[in-house]
Amino acid sequence: VAFAEALEPSFKLYAADVVANAQALGATLQKRGLELITGGTDTHLLLVDLRPKHLTGDLVENSLERAGITCNKNAIPFDMEKPSVTSGVRLGSPAGTSRGFGVSEFRRIGEIIGDVIDGLAENGEQNNSKIERKAKSEVLSLCQSFPLYRGLYAPRAIKEG
Repeated sequence: VAFAEALEPSFKLYAADVVANAQALGATLQKRGLELITGGTDTHLLLVDLRPKHLTGDLVENSLERAGITCNKNAIPFDMEKPSVTSGVRLGSPAGTSRGFGVSEFRRIGEIIGDVIDGLAENGEQNNSKIERKAKSEVLSLCQSFPLYRGLYAPRAIKEG
């Protein structure tokens, strides 16, 4: 089934949207003071170095989860943290792209992630709940605008043209 789907013309557009969305997310995070391993992405994944914010992957993963955003703590090259802690997180764009999110939505997601991370850096984990709740509300609103199971993915180029 996956191979048959990959042969469809819409899959090429979907793959291009996945990359464009990951790049928009990465650029937004960089503007918020975070570093990306490799400086950006040409794929669906971003590996974010949290050391500039003096945070660890486990803290950010848990805080973003409370805010309704799924990510994974992830070791970065030459990571000095334990594998159970890490100095980075891994983010991806396929799930949101499949839902219908475009570049503007991924920029918004980047801002929400930036708010949560900045709150953690400034307030600590114990005092970040207000920011996490605000972020969760924004995430919920965004997701309600793009409901699941609305049909198969229709790339923006097909929707608009």
